[in-house]
Amino acid sequence: MNREDVTDLIIETKVRKGLKWADVATKVGLSKEWVTAACLGQMTLSPEQAGVIAEVFELPDEARLWLQEVPYKGSLRTSVPTDPLIYRFYELVSVYGTTFKALIHEEFGDGIMSAIDFKMDLQREPNPAGDRVSITMSGKFLPYKTY
Repeated sequence: MNREDVTDLIIETKVRKGLKWADVATKVGLSKEWVTAACLGQMTLSPEQAGVIAEVFELPDEARLWLQEVPYKGSLRTSVPTDPLIYRFYELVSVYGTTFKALIHEEFGDGIMSAIDFKMDLQREPNPAGDRVSITMSGKFLPYKTY
């Protein structure tokens, strides 16, 4: 068993049981965004969190250990995403990445937005022309240092 196997078991059980990520997150006591990322193999869970996830998804004992291992973050199965929804984010960064960079540097100076000291919120935004996806990302600004 490896971390990808655990992710596959989680997804299979989620589908079979008809679970919602928000409900799983409530049981863990954290945001749906973070818990979903953890269940999909992108975060490290504490022993307690891994226990809750293992119980919800009926995982074997070995899976609890894999949930507590530091994952290889940012790993997609292909270098350019082929899933249409994920590809839109790839496209968004390709089109607006230089704009994000220019505006962040203008506002904050030379540095980066942390994806470690980070939070995200995803909501449905009702709209008469068709509901919209609203994603708020908040990351700590980390200036480059001279030495």
